[in-house]
Amino acid sequence: MNKVKSISGMIVDIIKKEIYAGTLYIKNGIIDKITREDGDNSKKKSNYIIPGFVDSHIHVESSMLVPSEFAVLAVPHGTVGVIADPHEIANVLGVDGVEYMIEDGEKVPLKFYFGAPSCVPATPFETSGASVSVDDIQKLLKRDEIHFLSEMMNFPGVINEDPVVMEKIKSALDSGKVVDGHSPGIMGDELKKYAGAGISTDHECFSIEEAEQKIKNNVFVQIREGSAARNFDDLVELLRTYPDKCMFCSDDKHPDDLLKGHINLLVKKALKKEMDLFNVLRAASLNPIKHYKMDVGLLQEGDSADFLEVDNLTDLNIKKTVINGMIVAESGKTAFKTVDTRCINIFNCKKKKVSDFAIKLSGNAKIDIIKAFDGQLITDRLIEKATIVEGYAISDIKRDILKIANINRYKNTLPALAFINGFGLKSGAIASSVGHDSHNILAVGTNDEDLCRAVNLIIESKGGVCVVQGKTEKLLPLPVAGIMTNADGKQTAEKYSFIDDFAKELGTSLRAPFMTLSFMALLVIPKIKLSDKGLFDGESFRIMKDG
Repeated sequence: MNKVKSISGMIVDIIKKEIYAGTLYIKNGIIDKITREDGDNSKKKSNYIIPGFVDSHIHVESSMLVPSEFAVLAVPHGTVGVIADPHEIANVLGVDGVEYMIEDGEKVPLKFYFGAPSCVPATPFETSGASVSVDDIQKLLKRDEIHFLSEMMNFPGVINEDPVVMEKIKSALDSGKVVDGHSPGIMGDELKKYAGAGISTDHECFSIEEAEQKIKNNVFVQIREGSAARNFDDLVELLRTYPDKCMFCSDDKHPDDLLKGHINLLVKKALKKEMDLFNVLRAASLNPIKHYKMDVGLLQEGDSADFLEVDNLTDLNIKKTVINGMIVAESGKTAFKTVDTRCINIFNCKKKKVSDFAIKLSGNAKIDIIKAFDGQLITDRLIEKATIVEGYAISDIKRDILKIANINRYKNTLPALAFINGFGLKSGAIASSVGHDSHNILAVGTNDEDLCRAVNLIIESKGGVCVVQGKTEKLLPLPVAGIMTNADGKQTAEKYSFIDDFAKELGTSLRAPFMTLSFMALLVIPKIKLSDKGLFDGESFRIMKDG
């Protein structure tokens, strides 16, 4: 990586809300001095210097890449820092998983700001590989590498003042660290109680009305555009009226999407909607940097030299990404190399039999069906007559009612089974060990044979995503906690894209079928999901029936 000693251009100062011709002088990774150029000189500048972008809420694990490889793909898009919730790996490996993420992230220049996972396991209605106690959280919060309490998904616990939940929040606030929120659809008196407990952000807003209520309760709204959940179009107008209370985030980003872009894509979309440049850059950099007290520069003297050089303020083609005065990416290419990373994992279940996926039913039985929506984490509940053959309920391709399975990977048990609508597969099956939040194995299939083969392929590889159709098998192994790989990021993105395309060839119209699949076990998002313990009602917060 090359050092930048000075750089001239049109400097975009989002603190003072002005753009001027000038030069940055950099010493030891810090902006030592900024000079202005007056008169006609400013007309000669064809480049712009803007603050680097920050993802205000992301689970790095969802990229299927370890942090160091995530960084390789992210920095060419202008990302200089991320607010990372290591909740996913913590559900598999506990505090050891959090420490793994910190260790690997420190190997690269990208500024990872990790949080202490607040809800591991997320609920008592699923099997996770580990738990993170109040004592664990208190120890983590004492570490300089831990900057906040990660999203408090147990919003019923906050509203009902569960002692353990409240102790976790108090521990964070007492340590001077902010608390991230997760409160889908929560409004009115419940919102006042939730926000009043010290919750400072939310990335789960579905509508402007919900977002405005949260802002009025002093909660930052994180406008999300990820691989599955996409709320940007619904919420972007907030930038016009509440620019000081908005941030951009991706939440979950699959490797093929990360290869195409990151927060820069949200910035471009907002500018195309004629949002004010300074309001947009506030959401992309200033607001998260200030809220999370990040050591990320904002183009002021004495700041870390973190910035982007772009060719214009419309297309934002990134010429250079600079972190701590070092060029980390130039002309779309990362300037630092892949690093060696060890693997850690836990996978204790045995291969399954086809008969394990049979659902015995008779007569005119009706079944509860999960209704999945493209681009959304929420689901709906359908009740339809089952298709029964010889006393067993089977997938009905014509009605798009397919069998879904959740298999405990931490100990050997029978699969939990249900039916799902919205995947649209016409043949074969897909499976993944990326299953929020506990990361058991999730699979959807058109027949029990392919469903079983897909699940066993994941078990044999101790983690991965796969597509199975007849004798054809396509697998991307995920040897790190069963949710990530330490392989080359670009190659992983290409392999994942190939598998994703194959799944779409089998009939699914979902934009990101594996990402959507991964959220079908996310019990903290209504309406119904499938736990490894059975079908779950996310509104009454209870197991509906055995799987």
